[in-house]
Amino acid sequence: MLTKRIIPCLDIKNGRTVKGVNFVGLRDAGDPVELADTYSKAGADELVFLDISATEERRKTLANLVLRIAEKINIPFTVGGGISSVEDVDILLQNGADKVSINSSAVKSPDLINQLAAKFGSQCITVAIDAKQVKGGWKVHLVGGKVPTELDLFEWAKEAEERGAGEILFTSMDNDGTKDGFSNWALSKLSKECNIPIIASGGAGSIAHFVDAFKVGKADAVLAASVFHFKEIAIDDLKEELEKEGIPVRI
Repeated sequence: MLTKRIIPCLDIKNGRTVKGVNFVGLRDAGDPVELADTYSKAGADELVFLDISATEERRKTLANLVLRIAEKINIPFTVGGGISSVEDVDILLQNGADKVSINSSAVKSPDLINQLAAKFGSQCITVAIDAKQVKGGWKVHLVGGKVPTELDLFEWAKEAEERGAGEILFTSMDNDGTKDGFSNWALSKLSKECNIPIIASGGAGSIAHFVDAFKVGKADAVLAASVFHFKEIAIDDLKEELEKEGIPVRI
């Protein structure tokens, strides 16, 4: 059985790690290079770096910061934010990223997924989806959650898979930063309908929430930020409890 992954997320704005609630009210959470080094040594399985204002500010991801982080860690490293071309991905991979995460650019130009998968391989391509419940359905939002669309979460996830995505990073905007748990219903539906790994994001507040995301939500990996940044949950404690629950993890 494949082990489940624990993935700290570094949301970067102006070169600093930040964290908010429901995508707003950002507060400083520390230096991203120091945090990355800490998580790598603490037993994290992977790391995600999201330059959260790159798309909104119409600029490219901070390649130099990616390089500084890559030099510090020895675990797989996914980078996202402002990626819109094969050339963008090439630069990030050259600077130490193992995978890239695309979001708004994939919705605006779906063929980008095909291009990147063909050039770099599906294992390198994560499609991130930010969605919230609107009138009883789950609708995809772009540009850091600021721009609503009529796109259905589940239909878009399936299309992304068909175009060559290697995994889906689903963030429930309704749950983000609330520490009330993940959207396990949506996660389980995604896991059932897609044949690629689903990463859960948005809502971690306790170890029990991680357990539920794996057992109820059927997630392949769980991404979290504030509970790790502010030392509310230690990764080794989390993995020990997951193992006790019969959830396979890398210790």
